[in-house]
Amino acid sequence: MSSQVAVMSLVSIQPQAKLAGITRLMFNRFSTYRPKGLVLQKHMGSGKNAGFSVSPSGTHQGLFSLFDSLEHANAFICESPLLKWYQRHALELFTVKLRAYSVKGRWSGHQLSESIAPPSSGPIASLTRASIKPSKAVSFWTKAPPAEVDLLHTDGCLISAGVGEAPILRQATFTIWESQAAMDAYARSGAHLAAIKSAMQGHYFSESMFV
Repeated sequence: MSSQVAVMSLVSIQPQAKLAGITRLMFNRFSTYRPKGLVLQKHMGSGKNAGFSVSPSGTHQGLFSLFDSLEHANAFICESPLLKWYQRHALELFTVKLRAYSVKGRWSGHQLSESIAPPSSGPIASLTRASIKPSKAVSFWTKAPPAEVDLLHTDGCLISAGVGEAPILRQATFTIWESQAAMDAYARSGAHLAAIKSAMQGHYFSESMFV
């Protein structure tokens, strides 16, 4: 079984640091800092109020980093210049280490490896992301608001954030649930289920991943 460990950070940046935060979002990919063991990294913006909106937020960001080992993930959390900047300029900052037990699909050609057995109890996280075909963008976004409303009113959802690599066309959702049962209840019912069925039947995505 793989030893991969992911690090997910969500940040709400202080208003006075908004411009500096946007600059980092735009240019962090050109940084000379290359953490050891990094397999994949995605620096993402967010919708308004950290939600699933076509209107961007200037102060909410997400950073997903995948490492080949727990040792390298821990070193990144301690040493990353971007995370240190977040710590100095955040209203709120949340960072969590994750191992995958179920993976479907790819992200920029990368397929995450399953590195842990399915948990029998306790909280779990879910990351879903998709590259939306331009011709399907309108259809996709007409389905998104009802699913978001359902999510906000669903029992058992502890954290939810809408993030993305690019506005409108490259979107992701990160959630933490109190249990597998709570996540399954949301995923298999209501507006979310209808949106997923429409996306699959309508071939909305050029690439997608569900972890």
